[in-house]
Amino acid sequence: MVTAFVMMKTDPHRIPESAQDIANIDEVQAVYSVTGKWDLVAMVKTPNLEDLSDLVPAKISKVATVHDTETMVAFRTYSDQELEASFSLGGE
Repeated sequence: MVTAFVMMKTDPHRIPESAQDIANIDEVQAVYSVTGKWDLVAMVKTPNLEDLSDLVPAKISKVATVHDTETMVAFRTYSDQELEASFSLGGE
C-alpha cells in the first residue's frame, strides 16, 4: 500500500467545495485545509505507485477548482498504531 500526501492550490473562494469534491474520491483518506503555500492537503492510499500516478492527474487534478498540485510519497509511518502493530507481529 502506498500512502501519499497531495498538496493543492485551489480557488480560494471555493476551498470547502474543493475539499468535499476531493474527499469524495475513493482513494482519498482525508482532506485538510492548511495554512501556507497550499490551500488543501489530501492523504491518499493506493495499492501501488502506478495507481498513484494515475490518481493525481486523472482524478484529483480534474477537480475544476484545483490549479496546482505537488505529491509527496511516504516511506514509513511512525505513528503509535503502526509501531504497536509491528511489535505485535508473531507475538502471542
